[in-house]
Amino acid sequence: MNASQANVKVVIQYRDSFTKAVVKNMIAVVFCISINCINISLIHTFCKHQIFYMNPRYILFIHLVINDMIQMILSITLFLISYILYRINVSLCCVFVLFALLTNENTPLNLACMAIECFIAICMPLRHTQICTVKRTVLLIGLIWMTSVISVLPDLFITLATQPLSFFQTRVFCMRETAFPNPHITKKRDITYMVYLSIVWLTIFYTYLRILLTAKTANKDAKKAQKTILLHGFQLLLCMTTYVTPLTESALKKWLPEYYADSLFACYIVVQVLPRSISPIIYGVRDNTFRRYLKRHMLCQLENRK
Repeated sequence: MNASQANVKVVIQYRDSFTKAVVKNMIAVVFCISINCINISLIHTFCKHQIFYMNPRYILFIHLVINDMIQMILSITLFLISYILYRINVSLCCVFVLFALLTNENTPLNLACMAIECFIAICMPLRHTQICTVKRTVLLIGLIWMTSVISVLPDLFITLATQPLSFFQTRVFCMRETAFPNPHITKKRDITYMVYLSIVWLTIFYTYLRILLTAKTANKDAKKAQKTILLHGFQLLLCMTTYVTPLTESALKKWLPEYYADSLFACYIVVQVLPRSISPIIYGVRDNTFRRYLKRHMLCQLENRK
């Protein structure tokens, strides 16, 4: 039995009842719409005011927000497809999975870049405007995408080289293992994740410790930056759950077989939804400048409706 058949068999065995499926889909869609509505407001506020799109910090932030929106939409789309269409063409599945993987790998890299920018602003304030320019920030975002592309595209090339053309005309339950079934891809993914996470965590720890030392001087901005780095670390910790999901699912299937489908849904909310809800909190609520302009934007909307 190949990986695709095995996964389909598991899904059939733990398929939800109609009522439970409707409830789960409603919860997922409500979460997606709510978070994306907040994100759209953040993007609109960013685009309306020059103070934001001329500031590298906010450019990196809005890139993270847009990346999270794409990830959320793709995630919800695949979630709905798994219940409504059940199986889709492999070629279409590959497109969905590739973009989902790209946006998923962008997140920790973007968080690391935001931590570095925060570190430079607090620990090297006199050089911040020289090092962190808009042009360099745009190039950095391009580098983030290029790094993710270099990491993800080999999955497609390996699949094209090892699978017959007829494979891409079949219909499967869409997930990474069915779109890219070669076992070497899994080994490559694990190595890539370990390298990425090691670099990102070292960056988070280093910037946090340096800012922590600066915060001892009773610098208000440094203390706030310290809390921001902690939030980045928590967000990264949630993102990391993606990498241990296969092990978690195996454990849940073994320990809680009667609640396996419900456990998978809970994992989906924790892994895919919660990390995307933190970005608006970090800058949309905690950042004084962004909060002031966001309030102004929301008040204008309310007045226009009256």
